[in-house]
This record gives sequence, C-alpha cells and structure tokens, in this order.
Amino acid sequence: MNNVFTEVKELLTHNLRTSGIYIAFVAIILLFTILTGGTLLSPENVTNIVLQNAHILIMALGMILVIVGGHIDLSVGSVLAFASAVSAVLVIRMGMPWWVGVIAAIITGIVVGVWQGYWVAYVGIPAFIVTLAGMLLFRGLTWLVLDNVSLSPFPTAYREVASGFLDGIFGSITVGQGQGLMGVPQTVDVFTLVIGVLAVIGVVVSSMRSRRARQGYNQVVESMPLFVAKLVVISAVLLAFTWALAYNRGFPVVLIIVAVLILVYQVIANRTVFGRHVYAVGGNLSAARLSGVNVRSVNFWIFVNMGFLTGIAAAVFSSRSNGAQPGMGNMFELDVIAACFIGGASTMGGVGRVGGALVGGLVMAVMTNGMQLMGVPQSSQQIVKGLVLLLAVAFDIYNKRRAGTVR
Repeated sequence: MNNVFTEVKELLTHNLRTSGIYIAFVAIILLFTILTGGTLLSPENVTNIVLQNAHILIMALGMILVIVGGHIDLSVGSVLAFASAVSAVLVIRMGMPWWVGVIAAIITGIVVGVWQGYWVAYVGIPAFIVTLAGMLLFRGLTWLVLDNVSLSPFPTAYREVASGFLDGIFGSITVGQGQGLMGVPQTVDVFTLVIGVLAVIGVVVSSMRSRRARQGYNQVVESMPLFVAKLVVISAVLLAFTWALAYNRGFPVVLIIVAVLILVYQVIANRTVFGRHVYAVGGNLSAARLSGVNVRSVNFWIFVNMGFLTGIAAAVFSSRSNGAQPGMGNMFELDVIAACFIGGASTMGGVGRVGGALVGGLVMAVMTNGMQLMGVPQSSQQIVKGLVLLLAVAFDIYNKRRAGTVR
C-alpha cells in the first residue's frame, strides 16, 4: 500500500505536465457542475458539448503536431470559414450533391495546407508570419466566395454529418414511464451502450498489451493496484459518458468521425516515422538535421495535415451551422491553440501529446459551456479564456525551470 501512495505522489509531483491537466479537468467539471446545479452533466448537455466542440477537437489533432514541430498556425479559423464557403457555394448555390460539398471542403483545406507548407518549409518564412498572412488572406477569400452574404440551408443529408444520431439499431431499453397522463416513456439506446462497452474493452486490452510490452523491454511500469485503479476510473468515465448519450438521443455521427481521427492520430504521433520526426524537429532542429531527417518535408506535411483536418472541421461546423457566413470561424484559433497548450504542449516545441490536446480542448469546451449555462457575458468569457491560456503557458515555463533546478 505504501508503494501505491508513493507512486501516486510521484505522479502528482514529478509529472505535473501530464497529470496536472487531468486534475484541472476534473476540478473544472466539479466546479461548473456545482455552479450550474448539475445541469452541466445532464444527458442533454453532455450531448450538446460533443456537438458544439467536435470541430475544435478535430483541429486540435492537427495543431498539436504543428506546435510539437515548433510552429504555430493562426489561420485555422479563416481557413475553416473559407472551406465552408466553398462547400456552401457548391451545394447550396450550385445544387450539387451533399457529398461533393464535404469533399470540396476537405480538398480546399489540403490546398491551403500545401500553400502555407510551401512558404514555411521551402521558402523559410516563419510559420507565425505565413499563417498570420493566411488569417487575412483566407478571411478575405471567404467574403469574396460568399459575395458578402450568408448561404443556407444545407440539404438534410449534409446536416446529418454533425447533427445526425445512430440510435435504434439494436433497439432500446425503457428505464422510466415519464410523468403525467401524457408522459412519454424514457428509453436508453442499446447501440450506444454497446459502443461504450466495446470502448472499455478496447482500452483495457490496449493498456494491458502496452504494459506487457514495456515490461518486455525492462521498462518501469506502475504497480498492479495503481494500474487496475486507473483502468477502473477510465472505464467508469467511458460508461457514464455513453450512458448519458444513450439516455438522450443516441450516438452522434460526428463522434464517430472524431473517435476515428483520434485513433489514427494516436498511431501517427506515437508509432510512425513521421510522428517521431515531428518530435525530433521540434525538440532539436540541428540534431534532427544531423540525424538525416528531411526537415523541409516534415514541416511541409505538418501544414498539409493541418489543412486536411481543418477541411474536415469545416464540413462538420458548416453542417452544424446549416450554412456558411463570412464571419464564421472567428477566434477559433484561440480555442484550438489554447487546447494544445492547456493540454501540456510546450511553447518551444518537441513536447505535447494527442491525448493532452484533446483533454485541453475538453477543458475549454466545459468552461465555455458552463459559463454559457450560467449566463456569463461573452466579454467575460473571453477574459477567462485568455487568462487560462496565459496560466497554461506560465505553468509550462514553471515546469521547465523546475526541471532545470532538479538537474
């Protein structure tokens, strides 16, 4: 038992960059749950948080690689608006099929990524300048493409991308009869519960295989009690989350998109040559060059990837918005960049994880949603977000100084 307490203390004190965000996330959820009288964690609101922030989580997957590579992208909000505008013109104004609009948004994002990647990787202009120019350029192109007007609505099939639900596939379970003479029985979607159980099984199996692999290489692993406790907590959170979805409207289609992208980018970041090269370039550029890493190619594909994910996010956001407006996507770059830094990414590059960026995105989502439920003015919400971002970067600097003192 003493060993377990020692491990927990070590986790909380010497791995603050990793563990701090999870502690903060839980604290923020508890705080806003109390302040909103439990509304924050109601099934309907949990579903709304997923729908309202899917595009931010998608772009955070690309931004974390940008930041780890030692860059920044200030243009994602404008690029999202531009890709959404292209999709809207094709589908709404020209009457093309809904899937043409989705593909067009993604291709537009990729083309933008190629454009910005070229200037950063092969011309050598700092990403800050290139993407700052992109913020202005693609916002202007958005106005031009839309001819300064909003376009709506999208066809029903297009709207299903971000607003559709998979429910009733395996039937439902009645858990309540409702209230009053006209009360409608409350049901829980079985398909969503099955997805939750499969997710728990996947996490357990993956964690056990990873633990065995580390033991096979004689690496240090946590004690079995702590390992089991961690799995129990993660499983409980996953089951509670899927229960909330099942109790409300079922499994959101957009969550499938987000989940697939998370799995793919976990593999890319942790188990591919490209992922290792991104960390190498961001961690020590000179050493990466001397090791034979094609730095230009890595930087180029970092921005192509960012454009690709922004295109997907554009299709998702325009689907949920049911249209395209010249001002859409404004300040999205704040939420995406903040998600990465709050999630533990370093301002100097070379440090950051996909999981951390996702938790950082959820921190921003919960704060925004909680403040909206409380009726906090938009101006005050921006102040809070700015302060949180500042504190996250200050925490990163504190960790660096602390590590240097320890050495």
